Amino acid sequence: MLTISAWKRFLIWVVIATGLIFALPNGFYTRVERHNDALAEIEQLGATPARQEAVAAWPNWMPATLVNLGLDLRGGAHLLAEVNVTEVYADRLDGMWPEVRDALRDARDQVGTIRRIESDPDVLALRISQPENMARALEIVRALAQPVVTLTGAGARDIVVAGENDVITVRLTEQEQAATDDRTMKQSVEIIRRRVDEVGTREPTIQRQGADRILIQVPGIGSAGELKELIGTTAQLTFHPVVGRTADAAQRPGARQVIYPSIDEPGVFYIMEQTPVVTGEELVDAQPSFDQNGRPAVSFRFNPSGARKFGDYTAENIGSPFAIVLDEEVISAPVIQSHIPGGSGIITGQFGVEESTNLAVLLRAGALPAGMTFLEERTIGPELGQDSINAGRIASIVAFSGVLVFMALSYGLFGIFANIALILNVGLLFGLLSMIGATLTLPGIAGIVLTIGMAVDANVLVFERIREELKTARGPARAIELGYEKALSAIVDANITTFIISVILFTLGSGPVRGFSITLGLGIMTSVFTAIFVTRLFVVMWFERRRPKTIEV
Repeated sequence: MLTISAWKRFLIWVVIATGLIFALPNGFYTRVERHNDALAEIEQLGATPARQEAVAAWPNWMPATLVNLGLDLRGGAHLLAEVNVTEVYADRLDGMWPEVRDALRDARDQVGTIRRIESDPDVLALRISQPENMARALEIVRALAQPVVTLTGAGARDIVVAGENDVITVRLTEQEQAATDDRTMKQSVEIIRRRVDEVGTREPTIQRQGADRILIQVPGIGSAGELKELIGTTAQLTFHPVVGRTADAAQRPGARQVIYPSIDEPGVFYIMEQTPVVTGEELVDAQPSFDQNGRPAVSFRFNPSGARKFGDYTAENIGSPFAIVLDEEVISAPVIQSHIPGGSGIITGQFGVEESTNLAVLLRAGALPAGMTFLEERTIGPELGQDSINAGRIASIVAFSGVLVFMALSYGLFGIFANIALILNVGLLFGLLSMIGATLTLPGIAGIVLTIGMAVDANVLVFERIREELKTARGPARAIELGYEKALSAIVDANITTFIISVILFTLGSGPVRGFSITLGLGIMTSVFTAIFVTRLFVVMWFERRRPKTIEV
């Protein structure tokens, strides 16, 4: 029987209505975008008449999710950065020095005094005063080695220790270097993502490329320079013991010491120990605030490990100055007045509210583990993005119109049913893109155009099959029913293979390729739904009402 049960009809109409409701905000893109931005600003900064007016421009009971526009449609900034992963080796070995020193000090009666000496950045070198006990010293240092935390380096240790004459050298193993490179890249990608997300940009593309490069594309941002300023700042906060201060920038610090300029005191330079007491990696929170004099400041809080180090140092060095260093500049050098437990404090300096807010964002997002070199940068203006949208709109309209005319001329009334289903198909596709928060790019528009062309394939198969069944002198009801049944396997097979290709493109591709695969894959799902269920529902409803004795497809 040519019939569809009531619950199936209800479910089909619910799916159609839901998809169209979620697609509707894209028809009022600017209004809904302002509504969403105003809601976010009210939550962070408070309500104003202008923001409340923007919120009221779109009903709160309506969905407000939009299809995000990619870099090529909205304009924005594109950067390709190379991460200097080798810098992390020196920091890693420098951080091991206190542990190595303390371990050898416990055996001072056997190895004598210990002194660190200058060496290459990727080598930790130290001299012992009793080289005749070198074997014992090597045994102590090698005991500090840890397993490499990676699957490929399973069973390997993180350091290799060697001794010659009275000098002990410590290096990272190749397995540990590979694991460190991988961790550095992952950490850099995550920190860049946090920093970009903090400023509220929509759907940035931040992904690793090759061994040491990161691709960064942020739609809607003003320029590549603005993006570089946001992510290029290391925001490395460290706390160093102060050795002295000088006005001579050319003065050479002592061994294992550094000299940094002061921000608050022009012409003043602080000499301090190179190894910090606490680093920004142990920060868990940083918020803009005000000091006791009402000046903008940044309050911070350490994790338990950092709080313990900070508290122990302040307890043992009351009356001594210590420097708060941000990106190799001393922003404050207070004298420790008392023990500071709890691991919290405040940073003051010559900055305003905006600078304190940006500093808090950078500290909260974390410090980049290594410096970056920008190999490629581009700024795409919104005018170029609008040109792309216009070109995509024209291509879609031409493809859409051509398909509508072809179906109407080829299949008459049944072609009109297919055309209505095709219009609903596009609406459902945009509804799905909005629901999952997908980003639409220029290749994505190409995927939509391809979907429009492919959407009628299933209907063509069904209608041609109905024509064949009508030639066997079966009644129209039976011909329609058999047409849908016998065409189903061909429809499913053809669309499954294309859907598998879209999944492969999404899995292995990046950037524009993924944008194309998303619209293609979702378009296949909506096309199959409208062809198998929606078009058939229209035909059944028409047939139940007219009860024709003969039909012509």
